[in-house]
Order: sequence, then C-alpha cells, then structure tokens
Amino acid sequence: MRGLSSAVYSVFAYVVFFGSFLYAIGFVQNAVVPKTIDSGVAGPLLPSLLINLVLLGVFAVQHSVMARPAFKRVWTRLVPAESERSTYVLFASLALLLLYWQWRPLPQTVWSLEDPVLSAGLMAVAWFGWGMVLVSTFLISHFHLFGLSQGFARILRRTGHGDAAFTTPFLYRWLRHPIYAGFIIAFWATPNMSLGHLVFAIGTTGYILIGIWLEERDLVAQFGDRYRQYRETVGMLIPKRASRSRDKRPA
Repeated sequence: MRGLSSAVYSVFAYVVFFGSFLYAIGFVQNAVVPKTIDSGVAGPLLPSLLINLVLLGVFAVQHSVMARPAFKRVWTRLVPAESERSTYVLFASLALLLLYWQWRPLPQTVWSLEDPVLSAGLMAVAWFGWGMVLVSTFLISHFHLFGLSQGFARILRRTGHGDAAFTTPFLYRWLRHPIYAGFIIAFWATPNMSLGHLVFAIGTTGYILIGIWLEERDLVAQFGDRYRQYRETVGMLIPKRASRSRDKRPA
C-alpha cells in the first residue's frame, strides 16, 4: 500500500506541476490562459509592485530552501524519502499557482516593437527558450527530476531513490544550466515588454543567479573535483565547449 500511495501521489504532483508549467508559458506569453502577466485591471503602482515582489519571494524561498540537503535530511523524517521530491515539486507548483492568481498587472510600456519581422523573431526566440527548458529536463532525467521515478520505486522494486547520476548529454556539454538559460531566454524575449513583465523577468533572473550559486555549492560538496573541473570548462549560462570534459553533470 505504501508503494501504491507513493506512486499515486507522485503522479498527482507531476500533473499539478505539468499544468503549472504549461500555464507559465501562457502567463508569460500573454496567450490562451485566462490570467496572464499583463491581464486584469491595474491598481496603484507601489502596492502592486510590492505584492508582485512578495509573490516572487515566496516562490524563491520555497524553491531554494526545500532543495537544500540540510532541509531534506530534516524533511524526510516527516515525509517518506520516496515522496520527498514529489512534495518539493508539488509545493513549487502551488507557489507558482499562487503567483499566477495574485499577480498584479503593471501595464506601463517599457518597450514595444512595431516591426512585424522583429516581433516575430523575438517570439520565435521565446518559444525556443521554452523548448530548451523542456528538452533539457529529458536530457538528464525528466521523471526523476519531477519525482515520478522515486514514487514508483517500490512498485517497480527499484532500490534507491536518491540523486540521479552525474551526466553531461548534449546541451550540458556547452552549458551547465540549460534549463535556467532557457527560462531566461523565454522571460526576456518579448516584443512588448510591460513594467510588470520587466519586474517578473528581473526578479526571476536574480533568483536564478542566486539559485545557481546555491546549487553549485551543493554539487561541489557532493561531487568534489569532478564538478569543479566541469565548472571550469563548461559555461554557466553562455555556451562554452569543454575541451576535455566528458565527466558527468548532476541532474
């Protein structure tokens, strides 16, 4: 029963995550979904800005704190180890849904491109970024990254549900963090940048840089010189081909 409940829970968390990810695309691109980054009635500037910064902060704190090894060691005393990743994914998704729900539009125009060719080009770049995010998750271990492998471990009689292996497939040979790079591309490549969108892009980019620093500190502690060498030879967010790195990159 524990194996079955863990599997069902991991599927539930994954469905919530995938829905929140798809909604994020529409939210940022101002397309399809009922509530987007620029939709709704604008309120006073300073209260709206403060609310948006708090929403970004809630996601950043949850996403960073729950990912730290020290927190996981304490958290798994309360949550089964095979459900720890799914719980992290579920909480992150709920933080995103809260952000979508409570986001305050700031419609003031920062830039707007009227040239249809340039506009279409930037939109294509944004879609490239979203595609890069999704592809990068499958290049490492998509189902492990989002908790399904761990949730089904008991049913499939697989031992161990810790961190995935250290690999450098395709994009990871040029970029240490292609998922983060894809998000940055998607958030900034827009032909119509509102003040609200700019706040979102700056806030998420700042969090990504802090998150990379925290993540790489943990990876050095886990993999030691293997990761130090990888960090020295492969670019963080800007492509850099490693001349000698065939070592692995942690998922």
